[in-house]
This record gives sequence, structure tokens and C-alpha cells, in this order.
Amino acid sequence: MKSVLVVGLGRFGRYIAKELYQKDVDCFGIDIEEDRIDLSMPYLTNAQIGDATDPDFMESIGVDNFDCCIVTIGDNFQNSLVITNLLKELGAPNVISKAGNDVHAKFLLKNGADEIIFTEKETAERLAIRLSYDNIFDCIELTDDYSIFEIAVPQSWVGKSIIELNVRSKYNVNILATLNEGILSPMPSPNHIFTPYERIMVLGEAKDIKKVAKQ
Repeated sequence: MKSVLVVGLGRFGRYIAKELYQKDVDCFGIDIEEDRIDLSMPYLTNAQIGDATDPDFMESIGVDNFDCCIVTIGDNFQNSLVITNLLKELGAPNVISKAGNDVHAKFLLKNGADEIIFTEKETAERLAIRLSYDNIFDCIELTDDYSIFEIAVPQSWVGKSIIELNVRSKYNVNILATLNEGILSPMPSPNHIFTPYERIMVLGEAKDIKKVAKQ
């Protein structure tokens, strides 16, 4: 099971925690205000009250043990910058930081952030989906039922063609495009042969696409 550290449990932090909880991802929360932790506890595996800009406190958390650390602080850019840099210095393997604008994003990326996020609830949902499955890289929700997912080609599909696998009928999904070494090829032919390191853009119901991604 994956584990995620959420630093800052304001509105966006709670969205993240809730979405991760619903997708069975262990979520550890940090905030300096006890009431924010109390509001988020139904979605957290564990939490601590403390100042995330304090190196000693953050070192005690063991940030290098988490698959991902998310800095959700949006109302104090200086603190967000300090925390992002501190997480990276303490060995966090993947740091995702919230930015208020493009200028903030550039500074965060220069100070340790591996990825930047801007929006709130929609980003929380997409991020939680990505973090809960090893083979899902992105998701665009079209309706309540249908989405487009970017996923790794299932191992059992490698070396076989779309028509041979009977993808649409058997898996109830549509292959919109393939992505190989950064090259996007839309609407692949039925004779397209899947390769090991390829990604595919798949349209369908989330429940069906997740089944494909698990193969």
C-alpha cells in the first residue's frame, strides 16, 4: 500500500486526504493547528501537530519513508518554499507543492519540488487516482461516469495487437492514442502492436479502466 505525507490540512489538504482515503492510500497529515487535524482525522492514518518549517520536527517524521510528500500550503508562500526545500533535503523521494501562480511555481521547482499543482478539488481527485495505482499517470474526468486515463500498457498486452486482444468488446474501453518516447500517435489502427514501455490513452468508465491498469 502506498503512503503519502500531506503537509497542511486546510481545505485543499482535506480534499487530498479524503480522496486518498477513498482509494485505500495511507495518508499521514501535519498541521500547526489542532482543529484542522481534527477535521481531517476521519481520512488520516496518522497525524501530528507541529511546525513543518522546523527541521528537527520534520526529521522526526521520517519523510524519506513516504512514497510522496504534498505541500498544500497556499496562503504563505515563504513557508511553502521553506517546507518544500526541507523535504527534499531530508530525502523525500517525490515532493509535490501547491503554487498560487507561475512565479511561485518557478521558485518551488528550483527549491526541490518535483511537481507543481494549482487547482483544488479537481487536482485532488486526479492526484489521488495517480498515487493509488502504479500504472496510472493521469486522468481527465469527462462526466461522472466516463474519463480518459493515461496508463501503462498492461504486461499481458505486450506483443499483441488491438484487434487480437479485442479491446473494445472484452475490456469495454477505447484506445484513443498511444504514447511512446514522448511521441503521441492518435487513433492507432486495429493492427497496432503494443510495446513494453508504451503508454496508452484510454476512454471508458473508471471502473473498467482501473481493471485494465491492474493487469
